[in-house]
Amino acid sequence: MANHSATKKDTRQSAKRNERNRYYGKTTRNAIRKIRTVSEKTAASEQLPSVSSMIDKLAQRGTIHKNKAANLKRKLALRINKLS
Repeated sequence: MANHSATKKDTRQSAKRNERNRYYGKTTRNAIRKIRTVSEKTAASEQLPSVSSMIDKLAQRGTIHKNKAANLKRKLALRINKLS
């Protein structure tokens, strides 16, 4: 365990950030799973902007890479466009 006060503070901040990133990541993954199960195009199209926003926020925070965010959004859009 660290003995310097700055290092202890950094450890606390890191744990807090880790918990926050895990929460937002899990919430976004659940939203992605939920939109993938929708079988109607109109309902999925209504949910897509909010899910895309969640994915963008993860990339902006650095929780996921910006290319992964782009790939996730592209795959969701393709899946929704294939629905009839």
